[in-house]
Amino acid sequence: MAFAIEFFVRRILQGAVIVFLVSFVIFALLRVVSGDPVRIILGPMASSAAIEETAEQLGLRDPIPIQYGRFVAGVVQGDFGHSFIRGVQGGSTGGSQDSEGLDTDNRAPVFDLIMTALPYTAILAGGGVFLALLIALPIGIFAGRNSGRWPDRFALYVSSLFISLPNIWIGVVLIFLFSTKAGWLPAIGYEGLAYAILPAIVIAIEISPVLIRAISVSVSDNLRAPYFALGLVRGLSSNYMFRAHVLRNSAVPLMNLFGAQVIGMLLGGLFVVEYIFSYPGIGLLTINAIFQRDFPIVQAISILAAVALVLINMFVDFFSSLIDRRLKF
Repeated sequence: MAFAIEFFVRRILQGAVIVFLVSFVIFALLRVVSGDPVRIILGPMASSAAIEETAEQLGLRDPIPIQYGRFVAGVVQGDFGHSFIRGVQGGSTGGSQDSEGLDTDNRAPVFDLIMTALPYTAILAGGGVFLALLIALPIGIFAGRNSGRWPDRFALYVSSLFISLPNIWIGVVLIFLFSTKAGWLPAIGYEGLAYAILPAIVIAIEISPVLIRAISVSVSDNLRAPYFALGLVRGLSSNYMFRAHVLRNSAVPLMNLFGAQVIGMLLGGLFVVEYIFSYPGIGLLTINAIFQRDFPIVQAISILAAVALVLINMFVDFFSSLIDRRLKF
């Protein structure tokens, strides 16, 4: 119990610093890059006076530290702000407010937009990880048990092939083959689970090479470890040692890899894949917000993504330490 309390207190404090730094950097970068979001909000025909009035109303002319402090104060209270562009119905209102000024009552809450898109992303991410494990586990385990032989070389070839394929190209090819030509699966938008199959395959192909190599190397290392030979000397069968000890110990580096790299690759891949397939998840919402200079959406998603990464890595490290008590975090 004392170990768990000390672990979580230390990691939460470290995570808070990371989230603060990430959110501030993104918040500041959004405001120093070229392009004025007010021009998109009001439209190209808006007068300079209307633009300045709207910018003052939104607080965009205040110093960045003051803007950030106001943003953090809202986040602490559970308020992520309102979209610059999207209306309460979810559609874009950009460029249509120049005649009457900014319509503050018609701006959609950012949190509601994220909660609407989050289930779609969760379905896609879950499907992608499931398919990746379905590919990586048998290939990686088989390669690890036959290190230096043809299964090991086969795993290397498969992972090298997958990692060299750009996800944009894979997505276009899958759409052409299975949607346009064969008509087996839908490709654009979301009207049911079938719409998540093709993008989930793209995600799985992207992250499975890392998992294949990690699993095969970890299994191979554990099979050469002294405890495995000692178990055989004591009369335990190799199959029992493999099931009871090798698989469990091999899970530790796999979990660490999953927290450190796979989740980051998954989040990055989701943005591109959702845009390719016009899949209405967090990734598509973020990319559209970037194009439209919709600061509140980008800020909220970045801080929530940072929190998610910190929490996932924290729990991965904790459970890894439970499996192997030699680990210290």
